[in-house]
Amino acid sequence: MIFPHLRKILAPLLLAVLLLVTACGGTQAPSRWDQAQQDSTQKRTQAPRDNTQKQNTSNRAPVVGKALPGSTFNKFFPSAGSGYQRVYTQEKQGFAEAKLKKGGKDVAVMSINDTANNPSAAQKFRQSNQQISGYPAVSQGNNGTAVLVGDRFQVKIQSRDPSFTESDRQAWLQKFNLRGLASAR
Repeated sequence: MIFPHLRKILAPLLLAVLLLVTACGGTQAPSRWDQAQQDSTQKRTQAPRDNTQKQNTSNRAPVVGKALPGSTFNKFFPSAGSGYQRVYTQEKQGFAEAKLKKGGKDVAVMSINDTANNPSAAQKFRQSNQQISGYPAVSQGNNGTAVLVGDRFQVKIQSRDPSFTESDRQAWLQKFNLRGLASAR
């Protein structure tokens, strides 16, 4: 007759011990993705935006602040035409991207990147001797060309096919609404 009484006490006691063990022993080390996210967000400089800055002077520090939503940039991309098709592929905070296709083949990738949270991305334009539509331009490897608009927005085209040359990239950069992008805030 002692067992029914012991069972009534032992069951809640074992349940309490089980809950205590699982609650206290469950700390998990951060994954490599958690660490990468933490590292990338710590590198960004968060400072208030200075709205008194003028546009397109290459001696100034880049604008630092909150990046614009990627959807803001879609209206600044060039329209499709002349056998080319524009296909939006990615949109996130501070970034938008579209593929340029011709004959069903990817020939280039066009992108707009807000450097507000990554001012070092704009530094490569400081020593530029080249300009496209009045904005500092740089070549990025053999397949990329970019301009810095309003000391903040990097507009870039990367060739995905050898038929899409440096002169094609420069021509398509001029088709962007760069003046409109310069006033985006």
